[in-house]
Amino acid sequence: MTSAAPEGPAGTAPPRARPARPAKWLLRRPGPDAAARVFLFPYAGVGASMYTLWPERIGGAELHPVQLPGREARLREPHFGTYEELAGPLVDALAPHLDRPFVFFGHCSGVLPAVEAVRELERRGLRLPDRLVVSSQVAPHDGPYGRLLDLGEDELAGELAALARAAGGEPHPDLIELGVSVLAADIEANRRYRVDAPFPLPTALTSIGWRGDEVIPPALMDGWSAYVPEDALREVLLDGAHYDFLKAPAPLVEVLAHDLAPLAPGTETTA
Repeated sequence: MTSAAPEGPAGTAPPRARPARPAKWLLRRPGPDAAARVFLFPYAGVGASMYTLWPERIGGAELHPVQLPGREARLREPHFGTYEELAGPLVDALAPHLDRPFVFFGHCSGVLPAVEAVRELERRGLRLPDRLVVSSQVAPHDGPYGRLLDLGEDELAGELAALARAAGGEPHPDLIELGVSVLAADIEANRRYRVDAPFPLPTALTSIGWRGDEVIPPALMDGWSAYVPEDALREVLLDGAHYDFLKAPAPLVEVLAHDLAPLAPGTETTA
């Protein structure tokens, strides 16, 4: 005979425990009508809000900024550690939404979690992205690279302030102070991401360099050609500097539209 559950006050049923709130990996719930999806990865020190000025769709494809742990709405969560450690929980979160063609996009250090997510999907035998789009980042075996790796906290604060202005805002001292700790942890993840030699990526790849980029000069991105067959690589050079992608300039959107056209019929492209 089973015992009855204890009752609450005045004979009422006890309150049910609330389920744990799920981690917010995406800013928006994916819709059922999208022909394809693009997952946008943030770079060091910031979160998914860096894509605020981007469109929510390109033709029939939805765009979804990815929110990593330890920042913005997930600030109370511990930092992800390394990109290799991040890959498992990231794939767990994205897997239910990979039921149609999809693309990964990353800029600068945002490329690194995207690469490791591709590798984790392959290890699990899950659906793979139809394309990986990498912007302003050296190939994994050529890193870690970047002047941020050697900066102190005051200099990192200056970088975050410059980023806020590039995104069209005005830096707030309290937010900058908070952001420095996130940026420092992300930079440590970059330092620890070391690859001895190129490895095959099981997807097509678009490499985007920016002519005015002084952070990652386009000439340093040649190493990506070792990761995919020649006929799976598309190399693009756009006008602009390192942070110009934040405003989703038309030439960049056209590059993405070109890559999405075979995946989302009706997506217009002039690239």
